[in-house]
Amino acid sequence: MANLNVAILGPQGYAKEVGKKGTSTDITFYNLKRGESTVTIVEPTRYPERLAPLFFAASLAEKAVVVVDEIDASFGESVIMLQALGIRDGYIILRNYIDQGRIAPIVRGTVLERYEEIDDDPIGLRERLLDEADRIADEPPSPEERGGAIPIDHFFNVRGIGTVILGTVAGGVVRKHETVRVLPGEKTALVRSIQKHDDDFDWARAGDRAGIALKNVDAEELDRGDVLSSDDSLRVEASLSAGAELIAYWPAPLKEGMVLHIGYWMQFLPARVASVEAGDDWRRPLLGLELEKPLVYRPGDRAVICQLEGSKLRIAGTVELP
Repeated sequence: MANLNVAILGPQGYAKEVGKKGTSTDITFYNLKRGESTVTIVEPTRYPERLAPLFFAASLAEKAVVVVDEIDASFGESVIMLQALGIRDGYIILRNYIDQGRIAPIVRGTVLERYEEIDDDPIGLRERLLDEADRIADEPPSPEERGGAIPIDHFFNVRGIGTVILGTVAGGVVRKHETVRVLPGEKTALVRSIQKHDDDFDWARAGDRAGIALKNVDAEELDRGDVLSSDDSLRVEASLSAGAELIAYWPAPLKEGMVLHIGYWMQFLPARVASVEAGDDWRRPLLGLELEKPLVYRPGDRAVICQLEGSKLRIAGTVELP
């Protein structure tokens, strides 16, 4: 089973015309399935009043569909988020008589410059996405492949089953009956079963949307952003020294004492700026960050940094995780 992860950004509810609604909180999932191919669509339900849902939706995606009803702050912020996350593949749907000439100055120099403009046709979009999922290579992983990491986005108790988590595999392979760590804590859990789009499997690999039943951990012990992992390369740190790159629109240098939010996988954590070494370029500082909670991450990846208070512009840039 091949799975394609897609974020649909724009007017609320557009995705319901494309896929079948699934789990819904501050982000809403929609599902498509044809034969062995599946598409997982995520929409930021509580955006724009909260920035975190936009980050979560975009960070889960390999591809984005941007629906433009008007040229407003939300459209601009979506462009900046997709650029920060490096989502290079996508479609643009222009509505309300908006044309390429009006959006060109905003998307110039960003990943959206490469997005294909398509018609406002949800049924046609559905078929496009399923066709793309059909083309994804779907060879089962070899028995030796391990090192899975699955950030948790939802979790709950199911009568007769126990603790179940939902998440998208960020790397490696998660296998039935293996023992995984529950990071950032010290607990471990046994993978009792794995489902992908309501079918039972013995494994889930990078990009798969999975529901996993766990033994030896209660739902009350979990938080969104916790990571189930057998990948020993992951780090868990509450203090970071990380090089940052601020976006071109960011108006001023970062200062000690500022409170930022670090977005990575399904984590969106407050972090106080403990030190700033700017050198000759204040847009590329070395930051010392003290996080409210330990961050679980893969060294060398990028995280998004945001400032939620005091500015209309909320996305500051990115940091490279050490």
